[in-house]
Amino acid sequence: MGKVLAILFGLITMVAGVFLVLFIWGPLVLDLIFACIPLILFFGGLIAFVAGISSMKDAVRAKALEAEAEAEFGDEQADLE
Repeated sequence: MGKVLAILFGLITMVAGVFLVLFIWGPLVLDLIFACIPLILFFGGLIAFVAGISSMKDAVRAKALEAEAEAEFGDEQADLE
């Protein structure tokens, strides 16, 4: 009986929420959504910017490690010959 009651209460609450959003607070909800769009764009751009810088730093670090490893192994190859 508790599960059925929970399902019914959930459905009633969902219908009440949709009713309130559509008929009572509709313009306020739209204002909230439109107010969040610039913030989402700003923080999305900031994350992309930081990811790009991090990727560039990683590429430079990898290239430096490759050069270091090549120099180290090149010295070992010369010693073996």
